[in-house]
Amino acid sequence: MRLEDMRPLGRLPTGNLPVVLSRRVLPVGNTRRYRIATDRFIDRPHVVPVTVVPRLNSRAFDQSGPGALPMKRRTLLRGLAAGMAGALAGGAVAGAPPLRIGLTPVFLDDQAAFLNDWRRYLAVRLGRPVAFVQRASYREIIEQVVMGGVDIAWVCGYPYVQQLSRMRLLAVPLYHGQPLYRSYFIVPAIDRTSTSLDDLDDQIFAFSDPNSNSGYLYTLYQLSQRGRAPERFFRRTFFTWSHRRVVEAVAVGMANGGAVDGYVWDTLERIHPEITGQTRVVEQSGKFGFPPFVAAASLSQAEFDAVQSVLMDMGRDETGTRLLEKLNLDGFVSGTVSLYDEIAHMARATGRL
Repeated sequence: MRLEDMRPLGRLPTGNLPVVLSRRVLPVGNTRRYRIATDRFIDRPHVVPVTVVPRLNSRAFDQSGPGALPMKRRTLLRGLAAGMAGALAGGAVAGAPPLRIGLTPVFLDDQAAFLNDWRRYLAVRLGRPVAFVQRASYREIIEQVVMGGVDIAWVCGYPYVQQLSRMRLLAVPLYHGQPLYRSYFIVPAIDRTSTSLDDLDDQIFAFSDPNSNSGYLYTLYQLSQRGRAPERFFRRTFFTWSHRRVVEAVAVGMANGGAVDGYVWDTLERIHPEITGQTRVVEQSGKFGFPPFVAAASLSQAEFDAVQSVLMDMGRDETGTRLLEKLNLDGFVSGTVSLYDEIAHMARATGRL
């Protein structure tokens, strides 16, 4: 994306960098896709390969060029020692291939620090390296699962029901004691008159991802029950590629309304009330199966069982409990496919399954 393709739209309530809207438009029917970039969310797919055994960056030895500072031998030795100590602390089996875990933008704050803590926890208990692979959309991460680019992934229930024959249900998070969550319709806090989706007719509306249940499919289904389509109901729609960014877009008035994962909005309300305080929930859906962890078909049964056991036991030790608290989750259960029956019904009703 070129600099000239970007224009500032204002500042978030948190005082972060200006929210930026790209004028690059990707047609999706009559829906137009936009991407929002802030200091925490960058407008491009990204990968965070994190393994227990750190590797030296060869560029560290290339100190030539104007203004380059020579690396001190002591600094290099300290780095090597720290890397060895980290590897020993990880408890991973030397030479074992990493377990690759695919993620999408469901995480809310301080991603790098949290993922590093979670990676260490999983590596110790699995006895092997762990690598988190992040992609910017559900479609990209589902492709990684289907093609064997990752071993397991945290996905949405909508693409899961579309790919049931190509992946296995590994574990389902517990939220408020249940493997369930809701979709929320939100509006700017200054809008004191809207009370439901019906009040957003001819307004600008933000979706999170075209493969999201709470951030897209549920809205399509509700409109189909009214005999309407998004392009004829809303004045304009766009995708933000993240539930948090839907909240931010509505908060700054970029959209008059949006569809968002209720778990994400609730968790943001806990840690960033200055953002959610600029929005208001006007309608909630019924309960759906919580976005699950799925396993690629190539994952062996022994590996499947090991990962499932570690996830389900997280709430039984202090470190795991602390990580679950950061996720705003209560734990994991094995789950059943029937949890996603309502999502499958909506996908069939809208011609997407």
